[in-house]
Amino acid sequence: MSRYDVLIVGAGHAGAQAAIALRQHKFAGSIGLLGDEPELPYERPPLSKEYLAGDKPFERLLIRNAAFWDERQVALLPGRSVTRVDSVNHDVTTADGETIGYGTLIWATGGKPRRLACIGGDLAGIHTVRTRADVDAMIAELPDVRHVAVIGGGYIGLEAAAVLAKLGREVTVLEAQDRVLARVAGEPLSRFFETEHRAHGVEIRLGVTVEAIEGSGRVTGVRLTGGETVPAEMAIVGIGIEPAVAPLLDAGANGGNGVLVDAQCRASLPDIFAVGDCALHANRFAEDRCIRLESVQNANDQATVAAKTILGIEAAYDSVPWFWSNQYDLKLQTIGISSGHEATVLRGDPASRSFSLLYLRASRVIALDCVNATRDYVQGRKLVLEAAAIDPARLADSLTPLKDLAAVDIPKGATGC
Repeated sequence: MSRYDVLIVGAGHAGAQAAIALRQHKFAGSIGLLGDEPELPYERPPLSKEYLAGDKPFERLLIRNAAFWDERQVALLPGRSVTRVDSVNHDVTTADGETIGYGTLIWATGGKPRRLACIGGDLAGIHTVRTRADVDAMIAELPDVRHVAVIGGGYIGLEAAAVLAKLGREVTVLEAQDRVLARVAGEPLSRFFETEHRAHGVEIRLGVTVEAIEGSGRVTGVRLTGGETVPAEMAIVGIGIEPAVAPLLDAGANGGNGVLVDAQCRASLPDIFAVGDCALHANRFAEDRCIRLESVQNANDQATVAAKTILGIEAAYDSVPWFWSNQYDLKLQTIGISSGHEATVLRGDPASRSFSLLYLRASRVIALDCVNATRDYVQGRKLVLEAAAIDPARLADSLTPLKDLAAVDIPKGATGC
């Protein structure tokens, strides 16, 4: 049986950063980095953007090249998935029956895309966007595809729709809510992106639900509740992910929608940490204070906290969340978490295609969505960190830099889930 002083399960952003941070902070023990894909660790966000569009080759997505991992003596264990964790004996079992021991385990598995549960949901031509293999399969089929149905109007779906529209396909976005981005953004931002997509030829269908996928062996259309069929030789499903945590929960770790961790990213089982998309953690920037974050920022920052803690370096996770999305020539940058907001302030004119939407709760700034407005994004970070209470009229004045509006009333940190 092989054994590592630190075994990292999951070779995405969080897992790769955990290994990098351990070596950066002079960890001298053995490290194993286990992932279920055959690839070197790579960046996922470009998959639905530059990689799908053909603008960025896979080699440019690599987090580090092969020589980096070899030089730092990080043992890469590709093509493996863990099905069982034994926290007593400190070992894991993979799907092919291999047993691997560990001194400390870092769980960084992220999540698996939700699949359609309707009739025809397993037909050929139905895709998710999570791995290189997912997107490679889409690219291979595109020459024979004219119509694409995108099921789900979140960021992944809209990014893919933007790329496919630029590639000349007829794209229809199907969203069950009454607007796109309904779960993550305010209505002004939703309406702005709906208008932009329609201007690029994308059909946006709101308030619709999928009843079945039609086709014999391969998708030919998406049947909506009510009987209408949207033609499609390809369907892209972007309806969220499920955290890949079953082996840890089965082993007795606390959690549910993710593995519950403390401020040092420790799970409830001894010598086990969880980081990234799968980690349920206290977050003072979230309305409910306990959240899973699906972002590169969260993956990297939690991985660094876990690595430092393993080395005995004092660290605690308390980072302000940030996200981004590229659609057409629009760069959306988000700082903070807007869920639970009570009011919004529009700063700038959406017609100019450069503006910001600020979110307030209890009259304090909790988040900003900035479209082609990098200065607001950079300067707005301080407002979110300080939960600044500022006159909305001043926030709306785009001629006044946000840095001139900063307050000093800093809230208490998160107390736990």
